[in-house]
Amino acid sequence: MTQLDRRLGRSVFGGDPAGYHAARPGYPEFVYDILRERCGLRPGTPTFEVGAGTGIATGRLLHIGAAPLAAIEPDPRLAAFLRASLPTEDLQVLAEPFEETPLPSARFDLGLAATSFHWVEAEAGLAQVARLLRPGGWWAMVWNVFGDERRHDAFHEATVGLLGESRSPAAGAVRELSFGEDHVRRAAELEAAGVFEDIAYQSLSWTLTLGPPGVRALYATYSEINARPPEARERLLDALMEIAEREFAGKVERNMVTAIHTARRR
Repeated sequence: MTQLDRRLGRSVFGGDPAGYHAARPGYPEFVYDILRERCGLRPGTPTFEVGAGTGIATGRLLHIGAAPLAAIEPDPRLAAFLRASLPTEDLQVLAEPFEETPLPSARFDLGLAATSFHWVEAEAGLAQVARLLRPGGWWAMVWNVFGDERRHDAFHEATVGLLGESRSPAAGAVRELSFGEDHVRRAAELEAAGVFEDIAYQSLSWTLTLGPPGVRALYATYSEINARPPEARERLLDALMEIAEREFAGKVERNMVTAIHTARRR
């Protein structure tokens, strides 16, 4: 991923925070089970979140008891939405790039990046994670991945002419693992940082069911689609919604994988 891509990722999602928040699925409960059982998340756990966005994971962290919770979100529009939607003294929202955050060193017992760390340069980002965590603190990177090559993907087959092969993997297609599922590379980056141990990877396959408006709303949140000219973007979203209605009788099943990488700070 290029530096240009990272700059895009820090600005492309803030045009419609409420729409993004409503359309994007949350994380399966197994993620929070791992954060509790493996990473020690409990009431009063000092936590930071990288690229908190509209708070899809933030609200659940607060509910479980992460406190204080520092949410770092570089897009000021998303940061403002997050402050307004989760008004609590336990939450501190910082509208700045994660690599530049001035939070104090060795303050936190847990750090989390939920479908966001691919927008951060690994070496600099993990150095910042290591600085913020106390010895023995835990780091978790989670991704909701849209597509699962191990399962048949009928909606991909119906839309590949519109979206291209890279947008949603067909079952059996030969492709590279998604960023979040590439546990070998993510583990290598953690090892290279020189300060993490107990590195582990877990994943869960599940199904997201959407009606035509849900299909349109979800695809409208994808960075590659948001980057298109407005008229082309709207035509594409209309076409996806029409396919969902006409060819899938208003019920689309999207194959999902949720991947989580965890490691402990030495």
